[in-house]
Amino acid sequence: MDEIDEIRAKKLAELQSYAREKAAPKTAAPIHLTDATFATETGLGGVALVDLWAAWCGPCLRIAPEIERVAADYAGKVRVYKLNVDENPVTPGQYGVQSIPTLMIFKDGKLVDAIIGAVPRAEIDRTLQRWT
Repeated sequence: MDEIDEIRAKKLAELQSYAREKAAPKTAAPIHLTDATFATETGLGGVALVDLWAAWCGPCLRIAPEIERVAADYAGKVRVYKLNVDENPVTPGQYGVQSIPTLMIFKDGKLVDAIIGAVPRAEIDRTLQRWT
């Protein structure tokens, strides 16, 4: 292996390490997204759950404590985010979201599943287990 190949291999290892570090959740609480941060955060790799909600939405408020628990229970496996649709209308429009709460599941930056409505925790767990 010549010097250029060694440099390439070292850089590749550094980038892979950086990507793994960025994909790992840093907190056991949901992270609040904006339209500006949505693509970057959901594109980090691994599994991400995004709770699309609004402050006036009763079902959204009912499942909010469960989303907090999901973030804690899946820390290290799933990044959990919240996106207020009233403050950030572009992203829901891009994905055709018409009802809230909507839980969108991303794997390696691609939308792979969604749950619409305030569902029991068991349904959230079943859906996440398909992708983790």
